[in-house]
Amino acid sequence: MTKLSVNINKIATLRNARGGNNPNVVKVALDAERFGAQGITVHPRPDERHIRYQDVIDLAKVVTTEFNIEGYPDQRFMDLIRLVKPAQATLVPDPPQAITSSSGWDTIKHQLLLRDIVAELHESGTRVSIFINPESKYFEPAKNTGTDRVELYTEPYATAYPSNKEEAIRPYVEVALLAKELDLGLNAGHDLDLHNLKFLKESIPFLDEVSIGHALICDALYYGLENTIQMYRRQLEV
Repeated sequence: MTKLSVNINKIATLRNARGGNNPNVVKVALDAERFGAQGITVHPRPDERHIRYQDVIDLAKVVTTEFNIEGYPDQRFMDLIRLVKPAQATLVPDPPQAITSSSGWDTIKHQLLLRDIVAELHESGTRVSIFINPESKYFEPAKNTGTDRVELYTEPYATAYPSNKEEAIRPYVEVALLAKELDLGLNAGHDLDLHNLKFLKESIPFLDEVSIGHALICDALYYGLENTIQMYRRQLEV
């Protein structure tokens, strides 16, 4: 079964636009779980423009499904992981000013750095996933870091899907099989939506988890959060 982890960053963006605590990030996370989310994902950034570090601490006290914290592994991020001990930490190579994640790690160039970070996170009892491009050259070096999983960066798939879905999925199937051969768990995320998610799951049935935020929250404006989460769950039940 592929789990759906709901990224609630956009809920925090809406709250921060007006100040105060509406919408309440913690309540939305609890409601999302009640509506069928099998995990909650957050990505705190240094400028706290959406999820704040205090949000992460507050969420860690109440989230009962898998709590996944994404981020660049600077000292503040590492301290946060040690403090809250989430089920999973997903390492992304974003610079502080990045609007959103736009590429995976160069696990060849940064293998030693990542190996040390993975080992430190494992000391906290946290599963580690490394955000990675769908290029086979990065997978064995990723395995050598000691990571538990990799997360496929799916923006190129989502972009190419409308014009040629078979060609769009091809490199992802290739690296997914390589990950399986290397005994790496497999997550996926970025620009996945109700149009392209089902085909991804059909093509890579052994996906462990998908993390979806922006599209899901946009769909919830029309369909409602409970209905939307169930719609995304159904895309994964193939």
